[in-house]
Amino acid sequence: MSSPPLSEGWRSSSSRLLGWYSLWFVLWCALLMGSMYWRVNSYLQTLADQSLRQRAHLFEQFSGDALTQALADNQRYDVHGIDAYGLFAADGTPLRGQLRTIPRWLPHDGEVHSRRNAFPELPQRPSGSCSALAMHTVDGQLLVLVRKNGSLMAVSGIILDALAWGVSLTIVPGLLGWHLLRRRPLRRIRAIQDDVERIAGGELTRRLPLSSRRDELDMLASIVNAMLDRIERLMREVKSSSDAIAHDLRTPLTRLRAHLYRMRQQAGDGSAQALPLDEALDETDSLLVRFRALLRISELEDHQRRSSFVVLAAGALLQELHAFHMPLAEEQEQELRLELAPRLPALHGDRALLFEALANLLGNALKFTPCGGQVVLAATVEDGATRISVHDSGPGIAEGEREAVLQRFYRSARDGTREGHGLGLSIVAAIAALHGYELTVGRSPLGGAQLSLLCRSSLPLL
Repeated sequence: MSSPPLSEGWRSSSSRLLGWYSLWFVLWCALLMGSMYWRVNSYLQTLADQSLRQRAHLFEQFSGDALTQALADNQRYDVHGIDAYGLFAADGTPLRGQLRTIPRWLPHDGEVHSRRNAFPELPQRPSGSCSALAMHTVDGQLLVLVRKNGSLMAVSGIILDALAWGVSLTIVPGLLGWHLLRRRPLRRIRAIQDDVERIAGGELTRRLPLSSRRDELDMLASIVNAMLDRIERLMREVKSSSDAIAHDLRTPLTRLRAHLYRMRQQAGDGSAQALPLDEALDETDSLLVRFRALLRISELEDHQRRSSFVVLAAGALLQELHAFHMPLAEEQEQELRLELAPRLPALHGDRALLFEALANLLGNALKFTPCGGQVVLAATVEDGATRISVHDSGPGIAEGEREAVLQRFYRSARDGTREGHGLGLSIVAAIAALHGYELTVGRSPLGGAQLSLLCRSSLPLL
């Protein structure tokens, strides 16, 4: 049983939390800087409008030649060329200045108005907006004052660029911090997942890693470790109790069988006690076989046996199995085929145990396949791993029983007339778990059952 796969990095809770924090931080900084830009731009625009009103207030005090001289002096001191004017007669005839027409959009109310792409008749047509004011002079003429906002826009552009750089410099550290901060929790989660998979594989002595930070993950790992301590203690108690029962009962059962055997020897073949004694001996032998199988499963569940694993060739093992069971298949008039892939990865495990597990599968297939049927022992390569399958043309295993047949003492109702104790596939499952292999039960292409071992711990091709 493997742990569920980890979700993508951006789906983890820490990534989403940091992502939301970074997003809100960036949005807040953008809002703050945008507000600063709007306020600075409004302030500069207000200063420009006040400057234009002050000029208008100054010029409304002059008339005649004095007004003409004041306008000329103002134009002469405008070194940046941002100011322009137009003096018109009461009927709209241009008298002086760069402006030759009175814009229709400009009301004659003495207030400042702004517009983009205005005053095309100016020598240097402003590309940005202009502020304009139209007022009546003391002698009844119409004076139009214009200020180009190009310099104002340049200052605003500099401020806008600075704010844009500020936002970008906020986004980059935010994204970088989000990427770096989410990696540590994910790295620890992956380490925890590796340990959980090993614990689920039977290494009950293993515990989740703890760091010196004592954060939330450490709190959760501590809780899980305490639970694992309790589970391991209970499992050991149950295992030791069952082993003790099996050992304690096996001795009296052996003595009982010896007494029954002596009684059977003393009774003649034609006596009335012969048949009951034979039945009692058979039942006693059946009980002893079951206890031996239970002790065998208990022995296989001890993962310390992995220390004796070796590298072995899958092809040679399967050929030996095929040759070993061929006489039985011929005796039952069954066809036993061996199908091997051209190159099989080597296996890492206990050869005797793997031979026992596969012999159990092959023996079951031969037992449940009728005379004249087919049994196939096959080995293929799937994504670099070896899959060893045994499938037959027998009655098969019902879909609802495919998980139950791997449990101890389970026997299908259809097997009531056949010999067995319901422990053979349990031993195979224990051997598969010891090696980290995956045992699956399915339907064979031949119509019967198919049991396969997916050996994911396969080594490179030999």
